[in-house]
Amino acid sequence: MRNAGQLDENHFLPFLESILSPEKVARIIASSLEAVDPFTAVKRVVKREDGLLRVGDRSYDLQAYERIYIIGVGKGAYAMAEALFDLFGEQVKGGVVILKHMAEEANVDITQHVQFITGGHPVPDESSVKSSQKLADFVRNLGDRDLVFCVITGGGSSLMTLPAENISLAHIQQTTRTLLECGAEIDEINAIRKHLEKLKGGGLARMIYPATMITLILSDVIGNPLDVIASGPTVADESTFQDALAIVHKYQIEEKVPPTVLGHLEEGAAGKVPETVKGGDASMERVHNLVIGDNFMAAQAGYKAALQHGFNSMILTTYLHGEAREAGKFLASVVQQIDKFAFPLQRPLCIIVGGETTVTLRGDGMGGRNQEVALAAVSDLNGLEDVEMVTLATDGEDGPTDAAGAIISGNTYAQGLSLGIVPQKYLHNNDSYHYFEALDALIKIGPTGTNVNDLAFLFAF
Repeated sequence: MRNAGQLDENHFLPFLESILSPEKVARIIASSLEAVDPFTAVKRVVKREDGLLRVGDRSYDLQAYERIYIIGVGKGAYAMAEALFDLFGEQVKGGVVILKHMAEEANVDITQHVQFITGGHPVPDESSVKSSQKLADFVRNLGDRDLVFCVITGGGSSLMTLPAENISLAHIQQTTRTLLECGAEIDEINAIRKHLEKLKGGGLARMIYPATMITLILSDVIGNPLDVIASGPTVADESTFQDALAIVHKYQIEEKVPPTVLGHLEEGAAGKVPETVKGGDASMERVHNLVIGDNFMAAQAGYKAALQHGFNSMILTTYLHGEAREAGKFLASVVQQIDKFAFPLQRPLCIIVGGETTVTLRGDGMGGRNQEVALAAVSDLNGLEDVEMVTLATDGEDGPTDAAGAIISGNTYAQGLSLGIVPQKYLHNNDSYHYFEALDALIKIGPTGTNVNDLAFLFAF
């Protein structure tokens, strides 16, 4: 059983140092990732003291419970479950946790007590449905003397998919792809998902009641809205069928989603299909939801590390959203102003930005939102001296690629031109991956085990 965080910065430093300079830039970025390690985040908020369980500012009498279970879903759920097992060991009587990737070095003891299974991401697949059904079957017969820890991290909306009776997996897949491609925000995507499935929108909590449930959440949604993260399986849902239908109309995708889906939403809006779990529902009485890590925490760690390494530093925002290419132009404009006016900070500086953008597909290229943010900034940074921008997804996987993001500088445009490539062409085709692959400027750190949105680091030396 480990005693330190899975995301020890030394794990990332060798690669980051090989592509970033100076060395302290790599250390700043590694510090941000290490700060949101799921294992240490759990240990920070969950304590056992003299027969009492303390979770944040709440206390539970462990004598009131006969059995302890661990369930959950998400890219970082294994490490969170491992931390809980480290605290309770043989007292854990079972569990089901849905992951994107199986842990490479899973602890033998925990796998004898908790079943780890996988689902599909970013679009759910058959494994998502099978795994979700196993989870649903596991929790159906729990009682009021059971204590359930539920661990949730980013990716849960896709990994945990159990369609409503008249909705097929194919319907969910087509709807998910359509929403991703049209540029819908994550809260909009999840509002629709919650009204097409059984476990989302408080559905899991309803199944678990009357057991007591403590949900530990690593947030991958801007502002940490509990009902949006992983589509809120343990939270009362604020969205309605009417809201979901309005989103379909907003993006004019009535002809792109399956007729069955549109019909289901219309019936729900007309009151013919039961709503998701709302506030005041009995199933919410014994649930405690707690965010234990988020994008701001990662940004804060980077900010503190930057100061320690001699940079003037600030967190510009952790609410960056909208079109990735527009966000890239905005970040480039910040660097341009710094270069021209030494404002808002003087060199050497590190400005940190967090959030999550979206990509509206216009071409058939390959890439992710972080790579597209960087690609959109290349032209505007052209010729600026001693500047660098690093963009990355904290989970290590930017879109459907094996890269977390990309690195650019004032020399990137010229380097591409020397190879006969220009960013505008690749941007038009949503092909950021191949542009940066040609320049050897992709960040490939592999799955990090955490997921708290995206980060961008703006440096001027």
